[in-house]
Amino acid sequence: MLKMVGSSGQLSLGKKYAGKYFEIERLEDGSLVLRPMKVVPESEAWLHTPEMREKLKHAKEWAARHPAAETDLDAFLNKVKDRL
Repeated sequence: MLKMVGSSGQLSLGKKYAGKYFEIERLEDGSLVLRPMKVVPESEAWLHTPEMREKLKHAKEWAARHPAAETDLDAFLNKVKDRL
């Protein structure tokens, strides 16, 4: 695909890429590399740390080994009362 930069300095990639983020890397020879990026809010960045990924992996494995089951509420309340 060959594109020309318009007089405003903008390059149109097409509607397929509308609203997407790209990192632009300028190489020594003047070439530009566009790398698609996803932006994560700072308040959620902790979810993407290696430690949290490992914890989430273990949680997912645990959930696969322990399927959801109905709780006997009376038995649960009796168990909780015994601990108080």
